[in-house]
Amino acid sequence: ILALIAFICIETIMECSPCEGLYFFEFVSCSAFVVTGVLLILFSLNLHMRIPQINWNLTDLVNTGLSTFFFFIASIVLAALNHKTGAEIAAMIFGSLATAAYAVSTFLAVQKWRVSIHQQSANDYIRARTESRDVDSRPEIQCLDT
Repeated sequence: ILALIAFICIETIMECSPCEGLYFFEFVSCSAFVVTGVLLILFSLNLHMRIPQINWNLTDLVNTGLSTFFFFIASIVLAALNHKTGAEIAAMIFGSLATAAYAVSTFLAVQKWRVSIHQQSANDYIRARTESRDVDSRPEIQCLDT
């Protein structure tokens, strides 16, 4: 929501003299909104369960991490190049709030990713132990041991 509001604020600016900072902020806010929105829909409707080949915890971590970084840079660039109009100041404020929200989400995504890594390594260990037991119960292997 904060990325959308920041995007709307930046779109209301009619003229700019160095427009690069404004265009960069516009790109970052729109991209973050679209990508996060798509991921939100995928997670909300459990559509991500249909594609188990993708590590969704890592995908969420990368999205929030990159969004945090780029929103932070875009907000600083916009602050340095602004003309102190109301729309630019509002965009900077919402960009900073979006940076903070994405930073918190990144922190939570890191924790979730670490838990999934530990669970995966535990599952690999259990699978390896089970497979080694299956080998011992095979008669052709037992005949070779005697």
